[in-house]
Amino acid sequence: MAETDRNEDAIRARIAKGLVYTETEAAFLAPSRREDEIFAYNHTPPGDTERRRSLLTEIFASVGERTVLQAPFHAAFGSNVHIGDDFFGNVNLTFVDDVEIRIGDDVMIAPSVTLTTTGHPVHPARRADFGRFSEPIVIEDKVWIGSNVVVLPGVRIGYGSVIGAGSVVSRDIPPMSVAVGTPCRVVRPVTDADLASRA
Repeated sequence: MAETDRNEDAIRARIAKGLVYTETEAAFLAPSRREDEIFAYNHTPPGDTERRRSLLTEIFASVGERTVLQAPFHAAFGSNVHIGDDFFGNVNLTFVDDVEIRIGDDVMIAPSVTLTTTGHPVHPARRADFGRFSEPIVIEDKVWIGSNVVVLPGVRIGYGSVIGAGSVVSRDIPPMSVAVGTPCRVVRPVTDADLASRA
């Protein structure tokens, strides 16, 4: 194995452990960015459904059936995002997908939501050369995320849960929960009583 390959494997291993890495160290990942395809998607007419679908399959690691993603959207890579069936993403959805973001089936995301797998160390010396750490995000089936929500690195949002508008989700949310706030906290379960309620 070449020295370059060993170095890249060592950096990938550090990233996978959630350890700090730098822009220079991660430069070899740049070809996985789908910037041109994202630009093209955001400038493709909504009526050109075949072209938009083709671009989504080029951009994302996997994308399910009946996907609706309103333009514009943004992604650091795009190629680290997996999206299930019957997904709806409203305008200004941002994927900071330095590592994987996995989204299940029947997920709805409101406008101006950010899903960020990456953060930065508190001490400025550790942020030299854009020092950062990354942890994957998982959004399970049938989740609804309200407007202007930020989901932080390493978070899992459980099946059927609802995240209230403006929340900052910094820890896991269990299934079938309504969670709101900064930081986001569970306020109640989703129950059968909600079948007869608008909210």
